[in-house]
Amino acid sequence: METAVEQVLRSPRARLYVDEISRVLDAEQEARERFYDQLTEDGHVEFINGKVIVHSPARNVHNIVTANLLTVLRTFVQVRDLGLVGAEKYLITLTRNDYEPDISFWPKEVAQSFTPDQLQFPAPALIVEVTSPSTASLDRGVKFDDYAAHGVREYWIVDADAQAVEQYKLHDGNFKRLSDTDQLRSEVVRGFQIPAEAIFDPAKNLAALKKMIG
Repeated sequence: METAVEQVLRSPRARLYVDEISRVLDAEQEARERFYDQLTEDGHVEFINGKVIVHSPARNVHNIVTANLLTVLRTFVQVRDLGLVGAEKYLITLTRNDYEPDISFWPKEVAQSFTPDQLQFPAPALIVEVTSPSTASLDRGVKFDDYAAHGVREYWIVDADAQAVEQYKLHDGNFKRLSDTDQLRSEVVRGFQIPAEAIFDPAKNLAALKKMIG
């Protein structure tokens, strides 16, 4: 199947396309620099394809599900000294865009180079997005492609309303969906496994946490 780049190169207008793309990307980079200059610790903002995306406050169900998964994943990683689990305020800076995923994980060999004052971070090994009606098109669209293109090895999309989790693994530069099971397992977070229900049910979340600590 012919790629988009190959289609452009076959066109007699290829140089015109390249010039136009360069013009747009140059302007976009100027906007991105302004975005960096205005960054604060308040709010939840991302820079995507030249635009600053300001996210609205999340619904309670989103916050509960995110906190449940964050608690068990962070505890597992800390107990075993595997690396760093970041929450929403970690700004992931990729080639073109900047994101604040709900949950991110970096292995110890990467995380140990981070500094206390660092504001921008490289692509994590694992990203989790707890999707909502307002973010679904981003989570399944530009973020899906961008995370894969930059070597994110695992991508989980959590639907808090449907109480479902889609797990994707990087394969030949693209995400391949894993078969749905009643267990959440991670290869990049070595040994991490919990019942999928544990991120939706408070009692099962507590049971998984106690088992993890014990």
